[in-house]
Amino acid sequence: MLRIVVPKGSLERATFALFAEADLPIERSSEVDYRATIDDPRVREVRVLRPQEIPTYVAEGLFDLGITGRDWINETQAEVVSLGELRYSKVTSRPIRVVLAVAADSEVHEVSDLHDGVRVATEYPELTRRFFREHGVEPVILLSYGATEAKIPEIADAVVEITETGRALRAAGLRIIDTVLVSYTELIANPISAADPEKRHAMEQLQTLLLGALSARDRVLVKLNVGADHLSDIIEALPAMKSPTVSQLYQESGFAVEAVVPRSAINLLIPLLKDRGATDILELPLSKVVP
Repeated sequence: MLRIVVPKGSLERATFALFAEADLPIERSSEVDYRATIDDPRVREVRVLRPQEIPTYVAEGLFDLGITGRDWINETQAEVVSLGELRYSKVTSRPIRVVLAVAADSEVHEVSDLHDGVRVATEYPELTRRFFREHGVEPVILLSYGATEAKIPEIADAVVEITETGRALRAAGLRIIDTVLVSYTELIANPISAADPEKRHAMEQLQTLLLGALSARDRVLVKLNVGADHLSDIIEALPAMKSPTVSQLYQESGFAVEAVVPRSAINLLIPLLKDRGATDILELPLSKVVP
């Protein structure tokens, strides 16, 4: 039913991993094949293309559904429907930032220090042009096809580049002076396809699986047994998504308790639960968490 396009390049491995976790594994003959399949009745075909191109292709109706970054949606100004963010990136779950950077030893500290004719190297010419015009500056845009951070100082005075942590820019001797855009990965749809009730329902079902897989990455299931005299102490300690599930043990005065908790807190939580009287504590991984 749905023609889907997913990003090639820096997001490729992370996207394939997410679909696999969502029980929607993307299969193709080799890592260089641009055609792929998902064994699901809701998916007719899958293509793997550059994220820069995806908003335009989805807007033109070549695909019903696509995954790309907010940066490329804004750069192309493509007429697409955003179904929502998918909070993952190449390395982390944090967004990428499109930033303005100059040489670390530059006397420029903010956009107002720049002047008309400033040379700016970037892969985002339209986004960059709009950003500078909002600040009353007319730049000379130098389209970059990679290694943008290497263009300073001989080729460019500044760069507009993406970063997750800023580490690569610092390593190149650059200093960030402003953020142009904060960009998450997004699930986007063709407007006509999104208006079709059957296709929209299929899109939302796939979105549920993807979001469920993302949510499960940050949580684990904790199960434990506890005596009646310590139950209130255990319930108080559990940072559950909702109220913990409590069941009385068969022919015993104790209780079985289970709750979905943040993975980031588990190293402190398990010893705390034991200190408060919990026994038989289990930590279990989750495949999906769907509210």
